[in-house]
Amino acid sequence: MDKARRSALGLAIVAAGMMPLFLLPGRDFALSTFIATGCMAAVAVASGGYRRLFAPLGWTLALGAVAAAGLYALFYAGNLAIVAFHPLGVGTQAEASIYALIASSGNPLPLQVLVLACDSVGFESYFRGTLQTYAAPRLGPAAPFAVAAVDALIHAASLNVLWVVSTFFADSVWGLTYYRTGDLSSSMLSHFMWDVAIFMVAPIG
Repeated sequence: MDKARRSALGLAIVAAGMMPLFLLPGRDFALSTFIATGCMAAVAVASGGYRRLFAPLGWTLALGAVAAAGLYALFYAGNLAIVAFHPLGVGTQAEASIYALIASSGNPLPLQVLVLACDSVGFESYFRGTLQTYAAPRLGPAAPFAVAAVDALIHAASLNVLWVVSTFFADSVWGLTYYRTGDLSSSMLSHFMWDVAIFMVAPIG
């Protein structure tokens, strides 16, 4: 099987694995996350060269942390805009339905942290480490945005417009972080820090 077909098969596996995130009840979010991110990690490892994606340095990790803070600020500003203008009829209830996935699960704190860790490792391993790495030689600087659009399109299965839009913006930031650093650990750190901040420490909305 050639590389293009393997990439398409990997995307199909990941998309199918993500469906429980949108179709199962919120109380099963931990299980859904483990299924989805397990598929992502398996496809990433099977794609080969996984270890070579990591090149952590002080500046790459610092950039990841800055990206997480900037993304949180962007979402905070977005929340203010939603409250003030209700674009496309989107209200704060759409935000609450997303941010409550972790808090309302009833899972103990260590399990909630594990869910967020798996989320950051799985999504970054596949969407940045595998799909963006495949797309970058072909699309160059546009690759982060193209991959973000793919992830957002998969999230359309949630029927939550805000989740789709927020996925595109978040993925674009992490994609640009990885594109700039060439270090997957930087985008993983950024993703995890943002997850903890927005789902556990200081949810918005």
